[in-house]
Amino acid sequence: MLFGLSWDASTNWTLAWSILPILLRGLVVTLQAALLGFAVGAALGLVLAVLKGSRLRIIAWPARVLNEFLRDTPLLVQLFFLYYVLPEYGLVLPAFLTGALALGVQYSAYMSEVYRAGLESITRGQTEAARALDISPLRTLGVIILPQAIPRIIPALGNYLISIMKDVPVLSVVSILEMLNVARIIGDRTFNYMVPLSMVGLLYLILTLIASAAVRYLDERLPKRGIPLR
Repeated sequence: MLFGLSWDASTNWTLAWSILPILLRGLVVTLQAALLGFAVGAALGLVLAVLKGSRLRIIAWPARVLNEFLRDTPLLVQLFFLYYVLPEYGLVLPAFLTGALALGVQYSAYMSEVYRAGLESITRGQTEAARALDISPLRTLGVIILPQAIPRIIPALGNYLISIMKDVPVLSVVSILEMLNVARIIGDRTFNYMVPLSMVGLLYLILTLIASAAVRYLDERLPKRGIPLR
């Protein structure tokens, strides 16, 4: 029995080292999809937050309805819609871009609420002062409001980045070779799922720990009174 356990351990370690380069390539795809999805979500979330905060109901209400729709429908449904429905209307996107876009669209609804909280934390007196000085609303938002709001919402945005990374495996349903999909294929071919899946779990743990440390670093370093612009 002792020799059997030793042989299994040796075989598992050999398999682990042999598949590590392949999993790392899947890890690169995972990171690319997560970062692109986060960038899309952060940009679209800011747009939604600004539109929802508009004083004009004709602008605010459609933005709120869209935000609620995105938040209340599953990521998988949105992914299938982008991947299978849009091509019927002539809009064909690569699978990777479609997957990253689906992640960004889904999380933009959540990020918009984070932005809204950050924007509302800035006193209205600053906006009124900028209006009195004849500063345009767009410049007021970009130069005065956002530099003060962003440092306050870094932890919440960082949490969504980590959540996006953990949701990337959903993209495997449209044949994107992210890390978990690669591990599944390796398991199918080697009849050994424990090693590749355990390695994926460990790599995800390392990723989330690094991302959490980076978020804490930014939260501690960025000035809470605003980011100085030069």
